[in-house]
Amino acid sequence: QVQLVESGGGLVQPGGSLRPSCAASGSIFSDSAMGWYRQAPGKQREVVAGISSGGNTNYLDSVKGRFTISRDNAKRTVYLQMNSLKPEDTAIYYCKMRTMAGMNYWGKGTLVTVSS
Repeated sequence: QVQLVESGGGLVQPGGSLRPSCAASGSIFSDSAMGWYRQAPGKQREVVAGISSGGNTNYLDSVKGRFTISRDNAKRTVYLQMNSLKPEDTAIYYCKMRTMAGMNYWGKGTLVTVSS
């Protein structure tokens, strides 16, 4: 059974930075695609960034140039470096794993609040 545990959220002022991480259990991490999603109050969950098993990345247009997704297969961890944060980035950030077999696993999320 795969478990994903996010950490690293928090309260930050506009223009600040945070680096949430997501640690995965199990041995399939290196073969799986990973993604970060977010859900703001009253809004639908949206994909923020994704990284393939081979390291290819993609981003939501509104975070391009500000956010960077990366992975460390030895640590079974995926990161989301978030710079130049804006109040509209406030949301619960979720980690998702998609396995080669097409199974999806979700973490419980970490809250990011951008406010002065």
